[in-house]
Amino acid sequence: MKLYSKTQVCVIIAVSVAVTALSIAGIIAIFNNPKATSASVLPASTGINSSAAASGLTPSMQPASNQMSVAQAVPVPNVPQNAGGYSAEEAENISIYEKYNESVVNITTEVLSINWFLEPFPQSGGSGSGSIIDERGYVLTNNHVVEGAYKLYVSLSDGSRYEATLVGADPESDLAVVKFTPAAGKKLKPIPFGTAKNLKVGQKVLAIGNPFGLERTLTTGIISGLGRPIQESETVILQNMIQTDASINPGNSGGPLFNTRGEMIGINTMIYSPSGGSVGIGFAIPVDTATRIVPQLIKNGKVRRGWIDMEAIQLFPDLVNYLRQSGKGAPVESGLLVSTVTAGSNAERAGLRGGTMAVRYGSTVFYIGGDIIVSIDNKPVTSIAQLYSALEDTSPGQQVPVEFYRGSKKMSIIVTLSERKK
Repeated sequence: MKLYSKTQVCVIIAVSVAVTALSIAGIIAIFNNPKATSASVLPASTGINSSAAASGLTPSMQPASNQMSVAQAVPVPNVPQNAGGYSAEEAENISIYEKYNESVVNITTEVLSINWFLEPFPQSGGSGSGSIIDERGYVLTNNHVVEGAYKLYVSLSDGSRYEATLVGADPESDLAVVKFTPAAGKKLKPIPFGTAKNLKVGQKVLAIGNPFGLERTLTTGIISGLGRPIQESETVILQNMIQTDASINPGNSGGPLFNTRGEMIGINTMIYSPSGGSVGIGFAIPVDTATRIVPQLIKNGKVRRGWIDMEAIQLFPDLVNYLRQSGKGAPVESGLLVSTVTAGSNAERAGLRGGTMAVRYGSTVFYIGGDIIVSIDNKPVTSIAQLYSALEDTSPGQQVPVEFYRGSKKMSIIVTLSERKK
């Protein structure tokens, strides 16, 4: 082993430090030398032109307007824009809103209440939205917006307010038509009807309404479901509802749901919300329902629908068991038991039979032994609500097939419908 003196060790350490320092300085000098990084070693995507390379200019030495980083050089998809600098989708939204927001009105109501002295007095009711559908001042809205109203008022986009009258209402479709008389020279712009027959899930839609009193608010979204049946009451099922994630809040009811062509495809009606606010599930009545019933509301003030003159009881487990034990059952567990048939009615003429033995269930008395209906107009019928739903789009005088069980035998007849009394 070779031994070094203390002086030699110090000299060796000093030389090593000097060499290391010189090496680092050399590396820094190389990277700072402008000519060491020529245009030829830059990625082609930097966009440095040949004249810049020839002049010895690097990106950092060029004018700011010509600088471009490698990240900036990555191709970016072109977004179509119009002259105003809006994207195609933005321009579409703006166009529909500017074209039809003035055709959406705010509807407010007054209702009658009773004070402590049992005297009636008017007070503020609810509010909602409506769509102008005729230049004469006809407005389409929801029945629940105007139901029970003592007075109706329509407010336009210019701030003018008119008292309106109820032309007709239909609780089964939750639609109503009101009318106001515009001022002389006031030109109204009706919203055109489209169709909901060819809608697709994922299709873009736009809603205009007056949520929370904020007039003519636009929201957008997509159709998130089609053909939804919504049971509104014991006897009313709103059929073929359009489900959308476009925000529909209290006050939007009665307003239009548009497609991207600016056509009304639905009437915004309700939201599904435990909290009462929009949670992304709203429902609209398809405009085809309005197309069918609005002329009747304007002409008759109501919708005339077909009916089968009978009293029916919805089957339930206890009743099914009792019918089987008494030998008057059928091979089904759901349907409508015909309790009575009106004498001389369309049901009797068609051959339907009512029950012959009275029974009591709770406080209800009805008859068993009659036919059990399972289908009307080729639509399954298992509840009273479905009975009304099956006949919702029918008219008096129309003939519909009715399928039922008489004992264990399934039968079918044709019934000529009468007019529903209520």
